Amino acid sequence: MKRRIDPSVVVGLVLVLAGGLFALQTMGILTNVGDVFWGALFLAAGLVFLFVFFTGSWWGVIPGCVLAGLGVLILLPPSLEMFGGAVFLGSIGLAFWLVYFTARVERWWALIPAGVLTTLAVVSFVPEFVSGEATGGIFFLGLAVTFLLVALFARMRWAYYPAAALGAVGVLASLAAGDVTNYVWAAVLIAAGGWLVYRYFKNE
Repeated sequence: MKRRIDPSVVVGLVLVLAGGLFALQTMGILTNVGDVFWGALFLAAGLVFLFVFFTGSWWGVIPGCVLAGLGVLILLPPSLEMFGGAVFLGSIGLAFWLVYFTARVERWWALIPAGVLTTLAVVSFVPEFVSGEATGGIFFLGLAVTFLLVALFARMRWAYYPAAALGAVGVLASLAAGDVTNYVWAAVLIAAGGWLVYRYFKNE
């Protein structure tokens, strides 16, 4: 018979970890034990709630992922601090993805916060690599994909309308990010002029 893991075991491991970290600080091996301790504590607390989730209570995944995300955020090295927002927002988004995939029919609504938070996680660090206009385009396109998933997976036909509107705004914002807009307008003018010329000769 498989023995179930009791949450008290996890709490006991947290206490052992805390004692070990303070011992390492006393010996001078760790100097930033405070950050390590709190990061490990949040991670362990997150694991307790994830244990609750995997044993049948779906609500446990939300505080579990949030606390685990905080733990990872605290433990991030300085070289990766630019991804801190993405880590935290992504962890919350992951919680809602898990909520959806564990009961896709009943909890289709979880697709919306999952998609929005995932989009925000991406947008939180994208400005380091692209312009502000392109960031806006990515944001609206991410929202468009979110509602498109609602329409396709949850079979909610109303979601096609916000998906189309947000997608159009995202494409326009992306085009406005650089000189692509000028080429688009040039192509539109050439096509319109060519159509008028074609129509003139066709009617003769």
